[in-house]
Amino acid sequence: MRSVSLGVWVGTGSRFENEKNNGISHFIEHMFFKGTKNKTARQLAEVFDSIGGQVNAMTSKEYTCYYARVLDEHFEVALSTLADMFFQSIFAAEEVEKEKKVVIEEINMYEDTPDELVHDLLSSVVFQGHSLGYTILGPEENLKSFTRNDILEYMSNHYTPDNTVIAIAGNVSSKDAIAQVLKLFGHFSGKRMIKGGLAQPVFHVDRVLRQKDTEQAHICLATKGYPLDDKHAYPLILLNNALGSSSSSRLFQEIREERGMAYSVYSYHSSYQDIGMFGVYVGTNPEQMDEVVALTTSILHDVQTNGIFDEELKKAKDQVKGSLMLSLESTSSRMSRIGKNELLLQRQISLDETVEQINAVTPEQIQQVAHELFSQPIAITAVGPLQQLPGVKK
Repeated sequence: MRSVSLGVWVGTGSRFENEKNNGISHFIEHMFFKGTKNKTARQLAEVFDSIGGQVNAMTSKEYTCYYARVLDEHFEVALSTLADMFFQSIFAAEEVEKEKKVVIEEINMYEDTPDELVHDLLSSVVFQGHSLGYTILGPEENLKSFTRNDILEYMSNHYTPDNTVIAIAGNVSSKDAIAQVLKLFGHFSGKRMIKGGLAQPVFHVDRVLRQKDTEQAHICLATKGYPLDDKHAYPLILLNNALGSSSSSRLFQEIREERGMAYSVYSYHSSYQDIGMFGVYVGTNPEQMDEVVALTTSILHDVQTNGIFDEELKKAKDQVKGSLMLSLESTSSRMSRIGKNELLLQRQISLDETVEQINAVTPEQIQQVAHELFSQPIAITAVGPLQQLPGVKK
């Protein structure tokens, strides 16, 4: 390939925040692009524009990543610029205040996106009382209170070598990559401080509506799932594929193709260090909401009782393996895969191991997972033009 993708992964996100500083991980991500001791915000942007590269960042509940993709000949420029942002960002007071306005607009944009908002509502319901239930953006009142000292204090506790992974994939030799990393990051020092360790989350079942004047009702249903690296991971991946993560899945075919009751309908699984959540999303006409929820739960219960057909399992295996192999033709996907594996699992999972695990999944394992997931009570959240949820509560 002619590209190189590189990412600096830090093991912190909204999960590691508290009520007062919720949103600070995401705010720090923004501030890394607002100027260093060596470059202004404009100059940082111009570095990547001038070499035809891409640079961005993302914050999740359990990690933050700063990443870039460039031509192989510009690898050193990209890595040195990321290092400059990582170590030399100045967090100028005027930039802090300016960026607060930007993130507040991001919060407002999110509030105007009900099909995204319903997922945040779901997390706040099922993980209520725990930091996994916090939004990544945080509340506006928190954002307005953040100071440069708050940023530096949070970073001193979380932006440490033992909590950071640098992942590189593409047309660069390991020897050259390691030499550059040692040159730019070799002085990195400090140790992570997490007082009392991670609190154990509890999955709560509840039904909550957010009133919004929208054309559709946006609904999420969820049950407790499995944590990262759980033994049920591969059966769950295949179950999710057969249920709702592809256009030939049961939910998509039954609700969209057969009945025309939704444009967007899918299932997913979110895994964290010590818990997981299996969810289904559907957007539909409010008048059809009760019928769609009933149909969705009947599909889940059918799989719980009868499992999936052999041809469904074969298709799911082929689709998951094909999707994985095609994604690895992208340096960005390879970088993300190795970065997350190292940060969250502390080990690498080879393609051969993954394929072997997928091939080994049996129909009995699929049904066992379906039974464990769908015999539990279901949490439901909805965003839409409704004052109450009589059918859903029933």
